[in-house]
Amino acid sequence: MKIAVAGTGYVGLVTGVCLAEHNHSVTCVDIDDNKVALMKAGISPIFEPGLEKLMANNMDRLTFTTDYKNAYKEADVIFIGVGTPEKQDGSANLSYVYGVTEQIARSIEKDCVVVVKSTVPIGTNDKIEDLIKSNLVHDVNVAVASNPEFLAQGTAVRDTLYPSRIVIGVEDESAGEILKQVYKSFDAPLMVTNRKSAEMIKYASNDFLALKISFINEIANLCEIIGANIEDVALGMGYDNRIGDRFLNAGIGYGGSCFPKDTKALHWLANFHDNELKTVKAAIDVNENQKLKLIKKSRKYFDSFNGLNIAVLGLTFKPGTDDLREAPTLVNIPIMLEDGARVKAWDPVGVENFKKRFPDEITYCNTIEDTITNADVCFIFTEWDEVKGFDISKYSKLMKKPIVIDGRNCYDLNRVKKANMIYESIGREAVNSFEVILI
Repeated sequence: MKIAVAGTGYVGLVTGVCLAEHNHSVTCVDIDDNKVALMKAGISPIFEPGLEKLMANNMDRLTFTTDYKNAYKEADVIFIGVGTPEKQDGSANLSYVYGVTEQIARSIEKDCVVVVKSTVPIGTNDKIEDLIKSNLVHDVNVAVASNPEFLAQGTAVRDTLYPSRIVIGVEDESAGEILKQVYKSFDAPLMVTNRKSAEMIKYASNDFLALKISFINEIANLCEIIGANIEDVALGMGYDNRIGDRFLNAGIGYGGSCFPKDTKALHWLANFHDNELKTVKAAIDVNENQKLKLIKKSRKYFDSFNGLNIAVLGLTFKPGTDDLREAPTLVNIPIMLEDGARVKAWDPVGVENFKKRFPDEITYCNTIEDTITNADVCFIFTEWDEVKGFDISKYSKLMKKPIVIDGRNCYDLNRVKKANMIYESIGREAVNSFEVILI
């Protein structure tokens, strides 16, 4: 089938490449000439494991262009995969979606299905349909469908090739049949519903996972107070198949491009209709407070960061991506710098993006060893494999004061107890091998 994809971010590019893998002819459209040139050369403009290899395997079925008119005019199916960033009030910014919709309406020259892959508020597909009809240039029939994505950064290729489910929202039965053909070779449960239900499935799914993360973080905070171990608690909970063991890792909150904006967008939408979602609001509040958990823990050791050497391990919001959106480091590092700290940071893929925000204020290191050398305290913000596999004896050998404050519970407490260090984590007992001196 001849497919066009509007947008080459995480959603658009991964969708386009994975559809090409399933033998569709795919044209990916972007307004950025530099990005298009990179993709034509087989280089992904985003860091996503496995994506460039998949691009290389399917270049005969992939076209990258800024010429949206030619891309859209002969397509059987057009996917909209542009961003819907958060506005100041928490609502979703749909300007990119609506802009692309107008371009599509003015370009198409044959009957087609326009599929909204972007995460959009409930009812947006109806508005897109009206916008298309009011901007059509040629006498064609266009159906609008909702087909939300369920990918996670770092595992986006796998999530798209082997999805947990495929959700299709249509008001036109023939459009549903066309999308069934698009996904015919995918091995996944496929459900067809109406558009608003499909839009809600996406928001409800993401917000439920955010709730789960905030819940376990609150339980972890209580575990610290009463002396329970959150890892044992989560393990015991996870054996119950009604709960499951995923998204029960305590830490310093969720980040990225989805959970923060999707929780706020659904909460905003509910408030707009005078129907507050109290559980979603609580998840948002818990997550914002959790981001500062490590700073609060450090205050028992340091009244101030002024003049201290601080090591930061991990800059991105999670491993497997170079994305910094809503990363806890964006909240914590400015506090350290404002307080007079000297910050050294390490991340295997996120440094270049972080440099765009902090080009000169931080010393960026190529190894964990260089980062922690002569440090007074080390903060762990991202659970990269390199951090989890690090020889913890090096903390006491290289740091001025081996105080490690871990926001992702990277180390087994039994190992830590045998090391010469002070170690704080989330929802677990503190391990103090040194006399605590307030500085």
